[in-house]
Amino acid sequence: MKRLKSEDGIALVMVLVLAAISLAIMAALVFMLTASTEISGIQKRYKTATDAGKGGADVFYQVIARRGNATDTTNFLSQIYPLDTTKYGVNTPATCTGTNAAGVAMTGLAAKLNTPSSSWSGCDNSVVIDPVTGTSYDMFIDLPSGTGTYRVYAKIVDTLEGNSSGDTGLIKSGVVNANAGEVPAMNKPYVYTIEVDAENPNNPMERAKYSILYLY
Repeated sequence: MKRLKSEDGIALVMVLVLAAISLAIMAALVFMLTASTEISGIQKRYKTATDAGKGGADVFYQVIARRGNATDTTNFLSQIYPLDTTKYGVNTPATCTGTNAAGVAMTGLAAKLNTPSSSWSGCDNSVVIDPVTGTSYDMFIDLPSGTGTYRVYAKIVDTLEGNSSGDTGLIKSGVVNANAGEVPAMNKPYVYTIEVDAENPNNPMERAKYSILYLY
């Protein structure tokens, strides 16, 4: 009899094919697990950066309440870091000037907080914050307190002037009714457009940015 074909070695071929399929499945599973871990790490770092940005913004809101008074601002920030002035700072240059509706000229951070941006001169009002350039932001602070894991930068890029002022406690109509003939002025808050940038100094890829519209 003449032998037309041979099935010798077919078992080995099937084993090799099944082994290749198994290896491919295992490689896919390892890749999925690795990618999932990386994505989870990225999300965790971004969430931490966003939380730092929110915390820094809360600090900056309290700086706004001081209306640019250098002494009050410094005293407030020094309560956060009483022994380390390298962890915070107000960088608005004195060359930044502005004039309010009453014709009062102001400089530095006070100009950005109390005068309309239409009157600014020498003030950086771009939305870009460059950590390397100190004049590109108005304030920075390290968070969380004591460790300096994240540094938060903030800058006022636009101001609409109002008639609100810092909290003066309960006075006049705050505790009693107004006297006859008194006409209270309508409250018109200042409107600030604020840029916030939070990042890890040791890894700038861990970063979050906010654009905030704040009324005070």
